Amino acid sequence: MSQRSSLDPAVAARLKRNADGLLPAIAQQYDTGEVLMLGWMDDEALHRTLTSGRATYWSRSRQEYWVKGDTSGHVQRVRSVALDCDADTVLLKVDQAGAACHTGERTCFDADVLLSHG
Repeated sequence: MSQRSSLDPAVAARLKRNADGLLPAIAQQYDTGEVLMLGWMDDEALHRTLTSGRATYWSRSRQEYWVKGDTSGHVQRVRSVALDCDADTVLLKVDQAGAACHTGERTCFDADVLLSHG
């Protein structure tokens, strides 16, 4: 994970990160509101996302940055980025190409529904 980032210092000063220096980042389909996945970002991943228009995350297991879709082709083109009211979570509204989940499903929240009232 990057110790130095090009993230705007005014934005960086507002962020409330976890003990590992990360923020949860929720990806949501911009036109339907469908929640696609949760990833993690440090300051550099957020900077790369804001400047490239492609969702960039920090992989906690691989300890490296990954741009969604570089390997799978399932690209997330970022339409907007917002902080929640506590500045401890980022919401990415994206245009998702193909599956968002590494399992091949459209969303990471399809497989294990714990409660549904239809």
